Amino acid sequence: MPILSKPPVSVSPAEHLRISFIAAWMLCLIFYFVQYGLRSAPGIMLPELGHKHGLNAVELGSMIGLYYYTYALFAIVAGAALDRLGAKYVVPVGILALAAGAALFGIGDVTTASVGRLLQGAGSAVAFTGAVYLATRGFPKEWLATAVGVTQCLGMLGGSVGQFAVAPLIHTVISWESFWLISGGVLVCIGLGLAVITPSSGQKPAASGPWWEMLRPYGTVLSNPQSYLCGITAGLLFLPTTIFDMIWGVSFLRDGQHVAYADAVLRASTVPMGWVIGCPLLGYIADYVGRRKPVVLGGVALMLATGSAILYLSDGIFPHYVLGLLFGIGSGAAMIPYSIIKEVNPDEVKGSATGAINFLVFTMTALLNPMFGRYLKALEPNGQLGLQDFRSAGSLLIGGIVLAGILAFFLRETGHAVRTSPTAAKP
Repeated sequence: MPILSKPPVSVSPAEHLRISFIAAWMLCLIFYFVQYGLRSAPGIMLPELGHKHGLNAVELGSMIGLYYYTYALFAIVAGAALDRLGAKYVVPVGILALAAGAALFGIGDVTTASVGRLLQGAGSAVAFTGAVYLATRGFPKEWLATAVGVTQCLGMLGGSVGQFAVAPLIHTVISWESFWLISGGVLVCIGLGLAVITPSSGQKPAASGPWWEMLRPYGTVLSNPQSYLCGITAGLLFLPTTIFDMIWGVSFLRDGQHVAYADAVLRASTVPMGWVIGCPLLGYIADYVGRRKPVVLGGVALMLATGSAILYLSDGIFPHYVLGLLFGIGSGAAMIPYSIIKEVNPDEVKGSATGAINFLVFTMTALLNPMFGRYLKALEPNGQLGLQDFRSAGSLLIGGIVLAGILAFFLRETGHAVRTSPTAAKP
């Protein structure tokens, strides 16, 4: 008798497309991981960078902060380009820009390194926006906040690795210049792989109209007051990590708390490691309970408690690494407005919504980082920063967290518990 075999399981074109988008999203996560590592790595290279370029700590902080200017600008371009062209064409270009910027930062003088840092910001702006764009096409809406949380989790894991792993690497295995060149080569490989596996089917074809029509979706996003609330709230929760921890964290611990360099690097890296836990955890909680605002407010409360303890209490009262980790977990709430802004705007402008919030968040960082550095320089013109200087400057960021908590009350609740409730009030 002939052996009967089961007919092959057919996969619908829609399901195959969804799986392809998830595969592309997973590779884009690696891009996001690497770019976050390159974003935070200069913070542990300040002595080497200062020796090569002849700059003091405040001047180095300004050069490193150039990253955020182009990141903010190209966040707008990235979102619009994704809505118009799709991820297959846009994300690999961003990866190549980041690769070029990494190489220039490692081999150049002050001017070339500054251009490299600007290129890094421009290319990195595509990473998160592209990953969220791919996730929205691969995952159901009910798990969007979780997918966004996992995306940011991988990014902050890269930020943590960019501190605790790169520090011993550049002091024992390779030079810090070689680190940047090798990173550029790795990025080129990622870009080629993403260009191959990202599906083009189901994405909007390139239009033939004027290029500025790419920005048309922002008219929808930026005419919505909730978009600004999302961006400012997220930005205020981001600032303590993008400015204080990633640029000044090691200096605060070394010069303010008199912690040894190796221990300072490890302790500063616990904040992004907390994001690795907090982003998916808080995103999952927001999806599970069906409400966004209470989770944001809980994260704000945790940030205030732990951030104040880090700044104002004497070192050693709490076990080392605990406060930084808890602070990072609480600051994972900054990602929830990224879900809200996509839910308060139409589906056809998802990429632009993410680009808009990235623009608002990192414009705040780009503008406030040099102000933060100038404030520190005004406190200590000779550049010899101490604990009271960091406490004075850090209190401004604590005030920003308080303001974020106030603004969170005015966010529209978009969780599924409200959307499906028969008694929910219409917005």
